[in-house]
Amino acid sequence: MVFEEIYKTYWQRIYRLCMGYTNDADLAKDMAQEAFIIVWQQLPKFRNEANISTWIFRIASNNCLRQIEKQRRFPKADLPMDVKENEEENIEPQIQLLYKFISELSETDRIIISLELENIKQAEIANIVGLSEANIRVKIHRIKEKLTQKFKENGQ
Repeated sequence: MVFEEIYKTYWQRIYRLCMGYTNDADLAKDMAQEAFIIVWQQLPKFRNEANISTWIFRIASNNCLRQIEKQRRFPKADLPMDVKENEEENIEPQIQLLYKFISELSETDRIIISLELENIKQAEIANIVGLSEANIRVKIHRIKEKLTQKFKENGQ
């Protein structure tokens, strides 16, 4: 598979995965771009031992985790809300709220639910995250319960 096809096929899904981590459209775009740079650099080394989608999502997930770790070490000053809202105005309020709630989850839960929302098979999620498939099923169920509770608390 050539890089252009990979990019066209996976860009939106990787962007949404990053959005689930950050709830910040600009940062999500940057993180997705960084993930695709890594994919482009590593593509010649890809040996088809896993699905290409598993490989790409693992790269993107690891990139998101690295970014979160950097932010913890070097917190940046909060930007005024109107600076970030330009990009997010195009997103439906319910979806925006979902991204907000997902970004409040633990790192592992964020990646699991983001991959689940991308319709990635649970066996593949287990490979990406490094947990058993049974554990993934339980975690997805619990995460959905948490998100449902947050919507209820928010009057949704």
